[in-house]
Amino acid sequence: MLIEGYGHGPVVAGESLVGRRGFWANHLLALCGDGMCGGRAEPEWFGGDGGDADALAEVLFDPERWPVFRVLVPDGHPAPGVVVVYRNLVDECGVDYLPGGPGTGAGLGSGLVPGLSWRELTRVADCPEPSADGVQDASGRFLLLLPLLSGEWSDDVVRDRIVAALVAVGAPEGTVGRAAGHLLGHLERRALHDAGWGSPLSGG
Repeated sequence: MLIEGYGHGPVVAGESLVGRRGFWANHLLALCGDGMCGGRAEPEWFGGDGGDADALAEVLFDPERWPVFRVLVPDGHPAPGVVVVYRNLVDECGVDYLPGGPGTGAGLGSGLVPGLSWRELTRVADCPEPSADGVQDASGRFLLLLPLLSGEWSDDVVRDRIVAALVAVGAPEGTVGRAAGHLLGHLERRALHDAGWGSPLSGG
């Protein structure tokens, strides 16, 4: 697999990891922030336990294999798909969100996707490209891209969608409300600091 801007880096298809216990704890726990929403978030809130999360972290953050998750959309879709790359450099790890063309595994265009409005996020999540490689499940697509949410949104609508998505991917129903609260709280605090943000996908 080749991704524009990554040369011949060690990127590998990561979609098979999405269904494994501990994946969502790794992808979303950092988004819960520092415990300002009533205690620190726990890996168990996202399905599996701390052991599952630790075991999968060794795979997700392996410097010799960078997992890629393709969230692609059909041709003519109003927003481009997104390619999520776990950039596991030894001294600089992080998660990159690249614009992705329909039906491809390559990042297209230049730069990173800085954010998605609520409308863009749900449009991309709910409209997979059936014939393309990548994540097809709408709940998984939504949660993969949730860290990109920016702009303005209705708290109740976003919270309900987060809860439904977490339940759909196997999170315990008893704690999804708390998990959603932590995620939404962090996204809201970030939005307050990014009041001038405009999405390049909608001409902002």
